[in-house]
Amino acid sequence: MLRLMLLGLAAGMFFSATFILNRVMSLEGGHWYWSAALRYAYMIAFLGAGLRACKGAEYFERILSELKKNALFWVVSGTIGFGGFYALICFAADYSPGWVVATTWQMTIIASLFVLMLFGKSFSIKIWSYAAIVFCGVFLVNISQVETANLSTLLLGASPVLVAAFLYPLGNQLVWEAKQGRKGLPKLDTALLDNTFVKVFLLSIGSLPFWLLLYPFTSATIPTQGQFINVALVALFSGVIATSLFLSARNGADNASKLAAVDATQSSEVIFALAGEALLLQASLPNAVAVLGILIACAGLIAFVRHEHN
Repeated sequence: MLRLMLLGLAAGMFFSATFILNRVMSLEGGHWYWSAALRYAYMIAFLGAGLRACKGAEYFERILSELKKNALFWVVSGTIGFGGFYALICFAADYSPGWVVATTWQMTIIASLFVLMLFGKSFSIKIWSYAAIVFCGVFLVNISQVETANLSTLLLGASPVLVAAFLYPLGNQLVWEAKQGRKGLPKLDTALLDNTFVKVFLLSIGSLPFWLLLYPFTSATIPTQGQFINVALVALFSGVIATSLFLSARNGADNASKLAAVDATQSSEVIFALAGEALLLQASLPNAVAVLGILIACAGLIAFVRHEHN
């Protein structure tokens, strides 16, 4: 369990690059659509080339065969878990600083429990209390910054992220359930999907129709040069490294409580996002209330670990 939690925390560190760099691109005038869509174009290129080079042509053909066989499933899960989720995250960056987006994103801790319940999972009161502790800590971090930002701006930035908080675990859970052979879902190549990079690659390709259909509804112009570079970094740090670490941790979870605990590690993104913005964007350091919130969130994570060991 400790290994799974450490993987989740490492993923949280790399995920935080998303919130910081998306804010940088927004301040530089880059359109949110390209910040989102280009990330998955890069991810498909990075992962496709890497899998082809490291695993060989026969293995790569097997991946494409899985994609062709279950195309609808990968489009649906990729649209929900990657497309819809990240479009909303990037949209929010136009209205809120990275710390606001990162903090609001922690609603996924609670959202994950509801998503898992939709698939028939159940949790003890202790699990809900641990999740509540983490959320209270995150809430304090958010409250500590409210006085420095416009309330309407916070709401415009928070609302899309609240929806995204449910979409991301839902998309990932669909894959997890299908891999476990859940009735009503397609039969996937489970041995192939033991490779987390393959799973991320298939979900990324599955999101492509969403990006193509979304474009006409945006006012996106040509991406800026800085946007190409920053999105490439987001794709590498968050899209490839962080997502793979996170899905690897979830893949190692063999019960609902461990899945919830892994999902809860993403609260660490707040800490990393605050530190990153302070260093790169000269944002103000956390005040006493924010520090208290961080400590409470960490206490909730520790409670998850102790619960699994007992």
